[in-house]
Amino acid sequence: MKCSDHSPPIHFPFRLKDRQPDHCGYPGFVVSCNDRHETVLDLPIPVKFFVPSIDYKSQEIEVLPYIYDSDYCLLHIINISVSPFHLEYTENYTLFNCSSVGMASRNDYGVVPCLSSSDHQIYAVLSSENIQALQSCTKMYNVLSVPSIMSWSQPNCTKCEAAGKMCRLKNNNTKSEVECIDLRKGSTLGSLVFLLLVAAAYKIYSYDRNERENRLKIERFLEDYVALKPSRYSYADIKRITHQFKENLGQGAYGTVFKGKLSSECFVAVKVLNSSAGNGEEFINEVGTMGHIHHVNVVRMVGFCADGFRRALVYEFLPNGSLHDYISSEDNRNSFLGWDKLHGIALGIAKGIEYLHQGCDQRIMHFDIKPQNVLLDHNFTPKLSDFGLAKLCSKDQSIVSMTTARGTMGYIAPEVFSRNFGNVSYKSDVYSFGMLLLEMVGGRSSIGATTMNANEVYYLEAIYNLVERGEGLTIHMVEEGDAKIQRKLAIIGLWCIQWHPVDRPPMKVVVQMLDGEENLTIPPNPFGSTSVPARTLNRQLETIVELA
Repeated sequence: MKCSDHSPPIHFPFRLKDRQPDHCGYPGFVVSCNDRHETVLDLPIPVKFFVPSIDYKSQEIEVLPYIYDSDYCLLHIINISVSPFHLEYTENYTLFNCSSVGMASRNDYGVVPCLSSSDHQIYAVLSSENIQALQSCTKMYNVLSVPSIMSWSQPNCTKCEAAGKMCRLKNNNTKSEVECIDLRKGSTLGSLVFLLLVAAAYKIYSYDRNERENRLKIERFLEDYVALKPSRYSYADIKRITHQFKENLGQGAYGTVFKGKLSSECFVAVKVLNSSAGNGEEFINEVGTMGHIHHVNVVRMVGFCADGFRRALVYEFLPNGSLHDYISSEDNRNSFLGWDKLHGIALGIAKGIEYLHQGCDQRIMHFDIKPQNVLLDHNFTPKLSDFGLAKLCSKDQSIVSMTTARGTMGYIAPEVFSRNFGNVSYKSDVYSFGMLLLEMVGGRSSIGATTMNANEVYYLEAIYNLVERGEGLTIHMVEEGDAKIQRKLAIIGLWCIQWHPVDRPPMKVVVQMLDGEENLTIPPNPFGSTSVPARTLNRQLETIVELA
């Protein structure tokens, strides 16, 4: 038996803990498999060793210190005596004291947890290694004679191994005498051993298959459970999950996002909120809102941290980043996804917004729909994120009260700025989605940089004029049907950004328009002189002040 394909085979005098009965091994020769499928030597002292190889003929076992174990301390293994093994001290280590600054660049060296603290790390480095990267650290002292080879004299199986035979305990009620057995002798014995091996292999296969199915079933259950009830983490957990905030994924107005890992196969994105940003409203909004949401097109919250003044949000990690990185323009042809893919992404976003408006117990208005807040998983399935500005209301409530404008300039609906255009409602998200669609269509990277001004209106009106005349927008037209998809997205976008909320379709209708095959009617020009109050283009829009 083995812990993995690259691990040494385990047979007498060793036995595999929890997989082989006691009589399969000699007393004191117990090894186990850790969660990384590595072979670990279990000793009757608080020290563990990795086992890269075992030489049964010479009765020697190669060992390496289990440096990453939380109970491990390098000093524990100096001059230890562990029966029945004899230790050969062939490796020397040097200890270095390094401050927390720059530790991310030294992950190739082994940390000694029992000697380290929050403001410094102690590294154990083989004295023979190049220590150029640790020149800024303080050398403490050498730890001489760290064992790398263990040998044993009893049980003595050297003669059996040399003769190509197996060694086993004698069946005479003692635990000290051994005997040699020849597995090649006799066809009956060989057949019996073969059948036993086949049976054992089938049992292992069945066990592994059932175990995988059980794990998958449990993982699916936990995904659903965690989506409804996110876990609460301490700040120490957040530091551990992010490996001391090693990998920065991006910076936002309210905090910084880091890549983290909950297990060997479960990656997360951790948003650490700025302690100086606001009064905690964004944190309360996000955690409160995400507890109501479970949809394929909305990012899943795994947990959160509220540890004193430190706050963080833990989400599923989406490897393809945000839609903003892929929106077409003349200068990023290499990242263009194709119009079929963009159409599917637009449909997924629309379904996510429709779910927020109609699919939850309460209506959720996002108020910050933009490409940067649309994340893409490994299959480029879009997921809405960043609910820090969201508002909740009952489903029969169409108008919400707001004291200040919220959202990102360029995507904010006119009524969010001024009541002259109507009341703030879920139609404000429809407007933001329309601006997102038009950015996907035209590849305009400057949307969102400023408030709505005359130049931006002229740009959007130019798109309307091209659509009205039946002309293509000439960005990445490759496959047959590309122009049709681009025109469809443009028409829907223009419907969504109608100046007055009553003229915009609800997201249910938007989904139907995106999913349908029929020709769409071109909407009225939202930027005609009769539609846009000209005075609003050249002055600051008034802030809404509404009573609850």
